[in-house]
Amino acid sequence: MRRLALVRALTEVAGLSVAAVRDVLTAIDEPGSSLHDVLGTAQPGLSAAPPETVSAADREWAARRIDEVVAERGWQPPPRSPLIETLAGVLCTYRAVGHEWPLDNLSAYAEHADRVAAADIEALAGLDSAENMVEGAVVGTVLGDSLLAALRRVAHAEASRKRFGRT
Repeated sequence: MRRLALVRALTEVAGLSVAAVRDVLTAIDEPGSSLHDVLGTAQPGLSAAPPETVSAADREWAARRIDEVVAERGWQPPPRSPLIETLAGVLCTYRAVGHEWPLDNLSAYAEHADRVAAADIEALAGLDSAENMVEGAVVGTVLGDSLLAALRRVAHAEASRKRFGRT
């Protein structure tokens, strides 16, 4: 039953393809696979695809910005990580629409992302099996993204009230 629940979470909640689900299940069953490796197999499928119409100059600009943040945070993403490609796509999209100003706070966003990720991993560590952890990571990432977006909007409303509202 747990395996079926995991397959359903991966396909229905996370939207992974059957092939991607097979890769995750193979990683779970692989002797010697670390939980980090298993989660790394599932994680890329949860990210939006980067835009394909990015110029080389914009991609280089985004890579420099990302390299700065990665070095600042001490992160060690794998080479050609799909997650970094997604991040580059987001940065390039900000630039393409002429709104780079949020990226002035990229370091602050990365710091808060670190804190959220640490809380997520700490919560996952309390689960009792690799399958439960993978299922929890998938559900937690998909629903957690929605949770963070909703909390951010509530905080935006409060910050706007304090900054721009009538006193």
